[in-house]
Parts: sequence; structure tokens; C-alpha cells
Amino acid sequence: MNEESLNISIRKFLKMVGVSSQREIEQAVSKALASGSIADNAALPAKMTLEIPGLQLKVGFDGEIHLE
Repeated sequence: MNEESLNISIRKFLKMVGVSSQREIEQAVSKALASGSIADNAALPAKMTLEIPGLQLKVGFDGEIHLE
């Protein structure tokens, strides 16, 4: 195993997930604000699951997204 190659691959994956997730969240927030289904000062509970079946890894992360 090449540690550097593994590290670079993990970083690329996490960057892709981070950028894509942020875009999806921003679009969903804009849509919800436009429809009036959330307030502009909302705190939204959020969950993320990381799953890598080949490693039998499944871990969840909980947090909040604050609009204000």
C-alpha cells in the first residue's frame, strides 16, 4: 500500500463530497426559503452517512446547519 497515494485519493473523494454536498444544501435552502417552508433564521438538523462496503465501514455524523 502506498500511504501517499491513499491520502491523496481520500482527500480527492472528500473534496468532491464536500463541494457537491454544499451545492445541494445551498440549492435546497434557497428553494425552501422561496417557498416559505423554512424561516431565514432556521437551524436545521443534518445527518451524513459515510459508507464503504468493501471495508465494512458505515459511520454516521450528526450536526446542524444554521442560516443565521
